[in-house]
Parts: sequence; structure tokens; C-alpha cells
Amino acid sequence: MKTKPTKKKLKIAIQGLEASFHEVAARNYFQQAIQPVECLTFHALCESLKSGEADFAVMAIENSIAGSILPNYFLLQQYHFSIVGELYLPIHMHLLTLPGVKLTDIKTIESHPMALRQCTEFIHTLNGIEIRESDDTALSAKRVKTLKLKHTAAIANELAAKKYGLQILEKRIETHKKNFTRFLVLTRKSESNDKANKASLSFEVANEVGSLADALMTFKLNHINLLKIQSVPVIGKPSEYRIHVDVEWKRRKQYDDAMKQVLRQVKNLNVLGEYKKAKIEYN
Repeated sequence: MKTKPTKKKLKIAIQGLEASFHEVAARNYFQQAIQPVECLTFHALCESLKSGEADFAVMAIENSIAGSILPNYFLLQQYHFSIVGELYLPIHMHLLTLPGVKLTDIKTIESHPMALRQCTEFIHTLNGIEIRESDDTALSAKRVKTLKLKHTAAIANELAAKKYGLQILEKRIETHKKNFTRFLVLTRKSESNDKANKASLSFEVANEVGSLADALMTFKLNHINLLKIQSVPVIGKPSEYRIHVDVEWKRRKQYDDAMKQVLRQVKNLNVLGEYKKAKIEYN
């Protein structure tokens, strides 16, 4: 009797270690068994995808509290990956310590800079605490466990607490409870998607009065909803910017018509990806 061949696990590049928010996002998006490829930096994540070590990469691009992750916009420009999907992940931050540690025992709090920014109100309630930045939330949790740091707490998620056997000393310490991070799903080659109703674009405009406004008005006149606009400096060109926009549409023809017009209004238009818009679901 023949056994069915085992389905090959997708290799997904994530920023951070297993049990990081990036791993949670990857598992939620793909809804199947995956093999996380751990990368301590976003640059390493991009290199992992570029080299073929990973099939996809999941990369955070913005947070509802901390804002856009600007360095990642530069990476999108540099590597020319294709965005094939997105995910909005509710972010719940917890203060993790070794079992038995009390709040009064803590002298240092460690986590990723973005996580620390999302918990500023809680951190400000504590006196005399040293704040230490790390490369990853899960890495901070692992350090507390492996080094048996009795006077250090990590800010990370519940999965990290379970994986490293830490206690959740304080739950939900994020400043705003409706806190989410948007993640992009990246591949090396562009893929067509019949269900696409959202696109991420980047372009440059002439340094003239109204040039950007004219391009944005084109989207409006074609009934295209502008969801996000982000300007990023063009390296080596002072006072020049590359404009990143996210747009959505109800009818594909409206988007196609708008793109034909925008092509004549801007310079170096790049379609970073066309994909299905994700839902934001709080819990």
C-alpha cells in the first residue's frame, strides 16, 4: 500500500526568532504547516528571499501605534520583490519574566524598539527602569530564560511566554488596545491574482507645483480609493522623494484606466504588487 507523499513545507522568511509576531503572522496568513527561516534583521530577511533560501517572506510595514517602518520602504525599492498579500495582525504585548519574579524585582525591560514604542504609557508608569532595545521580541524572551535574568523583563507575545516557559507578569500593556501591525507577503516573482482589489505603487513626480496633486486627483476621478500615502527620500537626490501609495478599487477597469493616466503624469512608476485587501479584525 502506497503512502501519500508528505506535502513540502513552505519556507517563510520571518524577522526574528520562532514565536515572534512575524511567525504568528506567517502562520495566520498561510494556514498550513510552514518552516520559518529566522532572520534577525529585515535586510537579512530580504537576502534570504533573494537567495532562494525562503519561498516567501513576511515583513512588517506599519503599526497602528508606532507608524510606518520607513527602512522597509527602502528595502522594497532596493529588492524589487512582489507583494502578493497582506495581513493585519492584532498585537497584544505582555510583560514576561522568570516564574516567581515580581514587578518590584525588575530593573530592566528589553524588547524590539517597535514593541517598546507601542508600550510607552505602561513603561512611563515605572520608575528607575532601564530600557534596552533588542533585535526581536522573541529573542528578548529567550535571553531572559536562557540567561536566567531575574531582574530583566521582556515585552513579547503569549506564544513566546509558552515557548520559553516564562510567566506573564502584566497582560495587555500596549498603549492602545486596538493595536495591529500590517504585514506584507513577498515573493521573488510577480504573480497575477484574479481576486486582487488592492495595489501598492511607487513613483516620482516632477518638482513642480501641483504635480503630486494631479496624480492623486487621477485616482479620485476614476473612483479609486487612496488608502495610504508615504513619501520616502530618494537617496542621492536632495529634496526629491519617491511616493508610495496603496489604492483599492471595486471595478478592475477603473484601476486600469487610472493607471494609464497616471503613467503619463509621474516618473518611474513601479507596481509593487496587486493583491486581495485584508480585513482588520480585533480581538
